[in-house]
Amino acid sequence: MSAQSVLFDALGPRGRRMTTIINIVAALALAGLLVFVVMKLNDAGQLAGNLWLRALDSNAWLYYYLPGLQNTLVAAVYSVVLAVVFGLIFGVGRLASNRLIRWFCGLVVEFFRAVPVLVMMVAAAAVGYILGLDRDIVPLVAVVVGLTLYNGSVIAELVRSGVYGLPKGQREAGLAVGMTRGQSIRSIELPQALIAMLPSLVSQFVVILKDSALGQIILYSELLRSARLLGSGAPFPILQTLFVAALIFIALNFLLGWLAQVLARRLGSRTSGRTTAAAPTAVPQAAGPGATGTAGGIDDGPG
Repeated sequence: MSAQSVLFDALGPRGRRMTTIINIVAALALAGLLVFVVMKLNDAGQLAGNLWLRALDSNAWLYYYLPGLQNTLVAAVYSVVLAVVFGLIFGVGRLASNRLIRWFCGLVVEFFRAVPVLVMMVAAAAVGYILGLDRDIVPLVAVVVGLTLYNGSVIAELVRSGVYGLPKGQREAGLAVGMTRGQSIRSIELPQALIAMLPSLVSQFVVILKDSALGQIILYSELLRSARLLGSGAPFPILQTLFVAALIFIALNFLLGWLAQVLARRLGSRTSGRTTAAAPTAVPQAAGPGATGTAGGIDDGPG
């Protein structure tokens, strides 16, 4: 049995033929819908060249697209850094031996995973205004807080699942040489789990970048809001400005997605080998000169 047919039966000749027909029909329907939309846009005069030139001139890039892109990247970078820190702290907390710490970290993670990002942004902005913060920085702070809390909770789950996904021999080797559970997580398991989950982390960074567009609801001047402001002026059509902003988002997300695929290809085949080989090389060094067992014996455990 091949790896592809473990969870479902392989399609037979009739199934493959029906799948091909459905794919062709769906592609034709999508192409027909696209042609219909283009024809309607052309009838409405939205494909006129002068409209696109206005949306792509130097002033549009200098005063709208590039400043909006800069604000988007600023919010995304802050959110990525803080979300990783948040995820590491609460992810490791969910692995703690203390039941109270595990309960508290689990409560925080599950709560912020359940609350929509936009709700957290609006709440953070309201709190910022109530506290009398500078009105110019409240939107940025609110966007970063919302993205950090939600995506940090997701990263915390990635950390927890990454550590649990390691071979048990890693944890047993650390305990066998006298490490505590916390020392084993920090020194042995967490570094390997971070390597294993790098592709998933990059994919989460794509989510952060896209969700930064929600900041336009609370008047943060990111790329989407800048495009809408540009399109609201009389000479500039909003459809074209939004289309340009969409292309910029697609290019950025494609770049991050490509990076995630590269990391997945390079690390996917090496992670399991590195994690299983790390403990045997570390055990004899930490065991000291009086140790009589071998690395293999420690991995196998007592008895």
